[in-house]
Amino acid sequence: MSTAQKTQQRIPSFKDHALIGESAKIPINDATSVISLSPVVLPAPERIMDLHIRVSAPATGTNLPIILLSHGQGPSNNLSSLNGYSPVANFWAAHGFAVIQPTHLSSRALSLNPDEYPEAPWFLRSRVTDFKLILDKLDDIEALFPQIQGRLDHTRIAVVGHSGGGHTASCLLGARGNDPTHPSSEDMSEPRIKAGILLASPGDGRGGDGLGPAAANTDLKYHSHAEMKTPTLVVIGDSDGFPFLTTRGAEYHADGYYFSKGPKSLLTVKDGKHGLGGVSGYDTAEATDDESPERLAMVQRMTWAYLRSALYPDDLAWSVACAALEKLPGLGKIDNKD
Repeated sequence: MSTAQKTQQRIPSFKDHALIGESAKIPINDATSVISLSPVVLPAPERIMDLHIRVSAPATGTNLPIILLSHGQGPSNNLSSLNGYSPVANFWAAHGFAVIQPTHLSSRALSLNPDEYPEAPWFLRSRVTDFKLILDKLDDIEALFPQIQGRLDHTRIAVVGHSGGGHTASCLLGARGNDPTHPSSEDMSEPRIKAGILLASPGDGRGGDGLGPAAANTDLKYHSHAEMKTPTLVVIGDSDGFPFLTTRGAEYHADGYYFSKGPKSLLTVKDGKHGLGGVSGYDTAEATDDESPERLAMVQRMTWAYLRSALYPDDLAWSVACAALEKLPGLGKIDNKD
């Protein structure tokens, strides 16, 4: 063995991606190993097909709080399904949450013919009822995944949605259509859900004003956050000009914060675009111009901290994370309202 080999320092086992940069300064609890099962198939006789879900959880621990995670759409063939969003799903599970991900009927993985189904291609109402079914069947889900049986806390539940999934999450949190003559005005809020996060989510429809060509003729035209009363963190990228949804630019995605009742928080991701650093998947088509381990790590840590404090009011994770981010203006900023 050479002298160089004898003196070479061994590198400790890594905890994070080597490129997360300043985001490492945002405190987080220790990660644990994750177990995941898919597909877990829930019978759904009133749905076009049974509901397929993925469940991820820490390998150990009890009384695990639950995150319901709603995928967006996008050009990739698999990420708009239970197989997507591993950067956030695995992170949250490694840090103490059980994460449940359905494949909505709008998924590119299913590619249902829009000419055959009146609700296609977005299936906006069906997306919401998917989660109501999941909440009704939590005991069945545990029975189908014995390694988590008896380990979930059915009283601490949050919903998170990205892009189109943000619309789903917002409806469960109280948002709804503002035209009483339109079916979208139905209140589909879910009292079992105690907190939420909207990631690059659709904003208020304003009767179609400012909507992109793919959204102007959908229920998004009527969408309003005025009745979204559940505590929610809205996350936007300050460079998110996603024309598929809006011509208003990044401000559109902040509507859930500005036009809803408190308590709400707004996380603005510096230089973030619609992928927020890559929440939907690693090295993906959705994030070709937005891939950033540093931005992603910041979003991972801040969303984890928000949900810890939202579901456990005595947990100071959110205030500690906000104080840390305040010293890192190159990553983003927080606004809060009561």
